[in-house]
Amino acid sequence: MAQNRNVASSRNTVVWVGGITLIAIAACLATFFVTGLSSERVANLAVSGAPRPVDFFLASDTIDFTTMANWGTAAVMLLLSVAWIIGWRRYPGHPVLLMALASTLIVWQDPIMNWAPYAVYNPELWHFPEHWPYVSLSPTVEPFIVIGYAMFYFLPYFPANWVLKRLQAKRPMDAFVWRHPLWSMAGLILVIGFTFDMMLEITLVRTGLYIYSQVIPWGSLFAGEYYQFPLIWESTFVCFVMIPAGVLCYRDDTGKTVAEKLTQRLNFLQRKPTLATFLVMFGILNISYFMYGGAFGIIRASGLATSVACPWPYPETKVYDPQGYYEANGTPGPYFEGKWNHLMTAQPDGRPTVNPPVEYPNHRCSEQSK
Repeated sequence: MAQNRNVASSRNTVVWVGGITLIAIAACLATFFVTGLSSERVANLAVSGAPRPVDFFLASDTIDFTTMANWGTAAVMLLLSVAWIIGWRRYPGHPVLLMALASTLIVWQDPIMNWAPYAVYNPELWHFPEHWPYVSLSPTVEPFIVIGYAMFYFLPYFPANWVLKRLQAKRPMDAFVWRHPLWSMAGLILVIGFTFDMMLEITLVRTGLYIYSQVIPWGSLFAGEYYQFPLIWESTFVCFVMIPAGVLCYRDDTGKTVAEKLTQRLNFLQRKPTLATFLVMFGILNISYFMYGGAFGIIRASGLATSVACPWPYPETKVYDPQGYYEANGTPGPYFEGKWNHLMTAQPDGRPTVNPPVEYPNHRCSEQSK
């Protein structure tokens, strides 16, 4: 008994020390965060400050939404970190805690996943220096706010699981929700995740935290406005990650989650089942996230994302125009093509030379930019 207490005490100490170390690392990393622009690759040197040609939702002389988002993200992540550590002390190795960690750590892919769907972030958000090689894949800046991925990709699991349990309780054992619980969970997360993403992202885009600079006109809301949103594409594709995150945490009548049973079936790291379960979760989520980026990469390479967000809302940056659609629509430069703008965008010679024809429909962006 005493030995068990010593083991538990030692484990708790390791968890606290590990958690505090991670928080300290995050704090050190935060010292590199900046606001505004320091790279001539991105910055429009003809503009000083951060003027805004549009009235963002919630913007006022007394409310700076980007500052609120910066400090709010830091506060929420600190609280979640402490909650995770306390949760781990009480329920070490719990699958929900493992998935929360796995869905946070896939943030390493975020620069790629900003590049693929033309997600352009407000330079006033805390972000890594734009000249850092990997983070420079993001169209403008790679922001700190995305550290909260667990609250986005994993959150739909909880209402979906609640609804599924209620449906199962009210139906006989031969009902679909009992015979196919994983398909039922996936369907619920698709509906809940789609709705959740739609409501959240439309709001955030209207506040000016980021925009989708190019979208496919059909299947998108408010196409051509600065707050355009690729509804069918974005809100469906994010479910590529939400669904496996939730399904992997579904517990069957044996009390085991799908992730734990999959780990046992793979005969993977049998002596370290918790680590094995985490690695399975992390691996599957990374593959799922690549599927999200790959779907948008196909759209990007196809050239179908022709609707540009007008007017360009961040004039302190050059206009991100990798395919020349902004220039063709009359948005004044300077322009920059960003990274991965050759074969990755099906443009072997890079950004095309644009000569907007006189008959182009009204050059609509030139009027909005005045």
